[in-house]
Amino acid sequence: MAIELPPDLIALERSAWTEIQAGALTVDTARAVHEGIAAFAAEAGHARYAVEMGLKQTVRHPEPEAA
Repeated sequence: MAIELPPDLIALERSAWTEIQAGALTVDTARAVHEGIAAFAAEAGHARYAVEMGLKQTVRHPEPEAA
């Protein structure tokens, strides 16, 4: 079962991924993503690791759009 991730958390991870690819990830961005993942996991009752992996999969390896 896939975890329904909130749009704001996806947006944070997208920002972090953009910074990573540019070689410019900041501590503030990394911290914001980490804290967002931890807060969502606790609130939704999911394991933090599962949320983080689902988020990375969603942002870094999205499903191809149906044609």
